[in-house]
Amino acid sequence: MYVLITYDVCTITTSGAKRLRNVARICKNYGQRVQNSVFECLVDASQFVSLKQELLHIIDPDEDCLRIYQLGKNFRTHIECFGRKTSYEVEGTLMI
Repeated sequence: MYVLITYDVCTITTSGAKRLRNVARICKNYGQRVQNSVFECLVDASQFVSLKQELLHIIDPDEDCLRIYQLGKNFRTHIECFGRKTSYEVEGTLMI
């Protein structure tokens, strides 16, 4: 399943800055950053449940905003990218 995760974490306090770092770290474990607070993740059903639980455990629902969009199996037909390419093809070959 292909999911898009966006978040806005309040960083006025030091605890907010820590939450922001933790949310980004969790998202990096599951996918790739495509913009500052936007990640694309290709996960299976159990990974999706884990990812969602980890993020919901970190954020403060009174201060932060988390959005998760499930794009499904035909995600390629729903994505248009313009301008500078900042990501790699998730299912493609990655050479390092």
